[in-house]
This record gives sequence, structure tokens and C-alpha cells, in this order.
Amino acid sequence: MSLGYAEKLSFIEDVGNVGMTEYFDPPLLLQDKIERLAVMIQKSKHLVVFTGAGISTSCGIPDFRGPKGIWTLQREGKALPEASLPFHRATPSMTHMALVELEKAGFLKFLISQNIDGLHLRSGIPREKLSELHGDSFMERCPSCGIEYMRDFEIETIGLKETARRCSKVGCGARLKDTVLDWEDALPPKEMNPAERHCKMADVVLCLGTSLQITPACNLPLKSLKGGGKIVIVNLQKTPKDKKASLLIHGLVDKVITGVMEFLSLRIPPFIRIDLLQTIFTQASSLDEKYVNWSLTVASVHGNRAPLPFIKSVEVSFSESQNMKAAVLDKQPLYLKRRTVKSTNPFNIMMKLNFSDGCKCSSAEITIPIDFKISADVFKDDTDSILQNLRESALTDSSCGQTSIIEKKVIMVPKSEVIVHAIVTNIVKFDRSYGDLSNGSFKRKYECLNGIIPSRKRSNGRKPRAIINVR
Repeated sequence: MSLGYAEKLSFIEDVGNVGMTEYFDPPLLLQDKIERLAVMIQKSKHLVVFTGAGISTSCGIPDFRGPKGIWTLQREGKALPEASLPFHRATPSMTHMALVELEKAGFLKFLISQNIDGLHLRSGIPREKLSELHGDSFMERCPSCGIEYMRDFEIETIGLKETARRCSKVGCGARLKDTVLDWEDALPPKEMNPAERHCKMADVVLCLGTSLQITPACNLPLKSLKGGGKIVIVNLQKTPKDKKASLLIHGLVDKVITGVMEFLSLRIPPFIRIDLLQTIFTQASSLDEKYVNWSLTVASVHGNRAPLPFIKSVEVSFSESQNMKAAVLDKQPLYLKRRTVKSTNPFNIMMKLNFSDGCKCSSAEITIPIDFKISADVFKDDTDSILQNLRESALTDSSCGQTSIIEKKVIMVPKSEVIVHAIVTNIVKFDRSYGDLSNGSFKRKYECLNGIIPSRKRSNGRKPRAIINVR
């Protein structure tokens, strides 16, 4: 992937302060501040959290202004980072998942984010409790009826432009638009108004991983002060709003929030990603009625022409009783066409779905029974229940690759059976101690000298991913 979002932004000469020194509070002081923050959260009546790019850097998403940020490297004349994994496979951090638990526990009343990475929604924060001020790289919105579409692929444009897809609401059909702002775009009232309202109601506004430089968003936390609210800033760099804060913490956001969760005796829930795809089996009799011409398509639930980014290839095989050659589908659209004698007995199509980079397991398997009859078993099950059962199964097995059918429907012209499948593609469990994941896939260590750390080292030699959040 190229620089993505950074490349799409319009040019602007003055981007503010970049490459600022990062500071660490000494361990004992940091622990004291973490406990003070935990008490403030415990006593709060209306907690609002305001997040920036600092909560996503541990996910492998670089920022603009940090020591390894895009604008910092550009100003220093250094090479820009290259992607190690696709942006669409980024997984929420400890902080993202801790915020989910704080919301479920009743502490967090509203969340405001400047990030465009979509990780708050992906982590499980309810949409009605979230303002994404600068948009979401994975969301399209209908300008006519207002319906939002969350995608599993990055939207190709920014700047509130029309995309290649249309609204699927019956009677609408308007061309959809992306939701990510460019420099000249005003903050949308749909996101700004509830953010401002909740900040005015807040008794605590917790700012996490933001340098509070981007206006007008950076002024939102200040609206709590008039009503007696308090501001807490957790950031490695100094910010222009530090003097307004009742508590200022220089520390890694993940470490601070993990400490808060331990103090409150709350667990950080695991992140389990479930992706969807659809299989379309289409059939038609030959002119002489002796054969059935049929095709199998593996497609995105967002439309047959939409990308299916988590699938690298599909290996197709058939029941042993069938004299049909196996096939490998490795170019999208994933499509297989065959002809079968009409008197053929029922058989199974077996598919091995090979996942793309960023998935925690390599593949999953799906079997589709074929009898060339329109099945009466047409249904749309309770999606939430199915997804919850899949999550529980993944946690029990401590692995991914589980599948389940969400919906099965019939299309008469052309004669087709469409099945929507749900597949567990990622599972990440978080340990109580900061920096360790119980699956061993992620660990960070920072060395601090005299409370100042000039640059951030990346573990395992990973290169930063080249989609970024403004911080």
C-alpha cells in the first residue's frame, strides 16, 4: 500500500509542530497519576473520552507529528514508511478494547475521535456513542437518506466525494460519498453537534494520545470547564492545552489505561474479528436439456464488484464421486464455471479459503451441498446471536477459522442460491500486564533515560503501516 490517506490529502504548507520530544513520567509518579485518574473515572457522572493517533500507534498505524510521523520524516528529508500489512487488517489496541469495557460498565458516556482508522467502531463502541470528527476510511454515507455503510475495504476517495457505489435502500439508490475530510472540509454537524453537547455535560474529559493541535476539534474538551468539568491529558508530547488540564500524564496510553483497568478491577476484553462473504451458485439448463451449466462466485457482501480484501485465493474441490477437476481461484472476481450432466447425483463443493496477510490463521473451509434444486431452506437468522456464538467458539478454541451461515436466499432469475457466511479471521487476547498479549504476537519495551525519550523503537523489526491518523 502507498501512503494512502496522506497522499490523498490536499497540500498544505504549515502543518504545525512536528517531531516534538516525547516525555515519560518516572515510574512512581506515573503510578500515582494512574491511580488518580482511576479514581476520577470511578467518581465521574459523565465521562467523555477524546482520542487521537496516539492510541493507534501500537496497532502499527503511524501518525503525522510523532518522531516517526509522516510530516516529521518529510521535514527531515527521510524516507517515508512502507506498509507491512494492509490498513484494513489493523486490529484495535489495548486502549480501544478497554474503552469498550468502560462503556459496557457504564463509565464511558461518549467517545470523540479524530482518527480515521475505524478502529473504535471495529472494537465494538456503539455508533450512537461515537463521533468520528474527521471521518472514517471504511465508511460511506448516503447524502440522500443518511444511511451509513461500514466496509471491510478502504474507501478509494477522501474529501466527501462520490464513490463507485449506490445506496441499497429501496426507493433511494443515490450515489454514496466517502466520509473522510480533506483540509478545506468543515466538521460535519452530525459528528460535531453531539461531541460539543457531551463535552458541555462532561465532568471529566479524558484526552488520549492527541497533541490537541487540530482546530476546531482541539477546543472541544475546553467546553467542559464552564460547567466545572475537569480535563485529563495522557500524551507523550506537550500540548497547547496542558495548562488547562487538572491532571497531565506523560506516558504510553496503553500502559496508563491498563493500569486504570486494573485499579477498577475491569478486564480488557479480547478482540475477535469476524468477516463476511457470500457464495453465489447460479444454474441454467442447456438448450438440449441434457446438462446443467452452473457457476460459483465467491464475492463481497458489499456487492459483486466490491473487493474481497481478506481472501487471497480459494481452492475448490468436489466430492470423490464426481469426476470434476479441482480449481484454484486466485484472481478477483473469484468465479468458477462448469457443466454437469443433468442426471448427476447430489454432490458437495468444498472450498478452502486462503486468507490474506494480517489474518491470524491461514485458511478456513466451507462446504456447499449441490442438488440442482431450489432449496426450501431459505432463511435469515439472528445475525447478532450467530456472531456472538462464533466469538464464544473462537475464545473456547483459542483459534480462528470458525464459520457459520447467516443468511440463505434464492433468486429466480437467473436461478441462484446465495449464502452469506461469517468467518472468524482474527483473535487477540490481552494480558493484564502492559505490552504483552497472551498469544505472544505483540510486545513492546521502551527504555527511558532522565524521563525523556527522543524516539520510539518498533518491536520485531516491523515497519510502520503507511496509513496515518492526524495527531
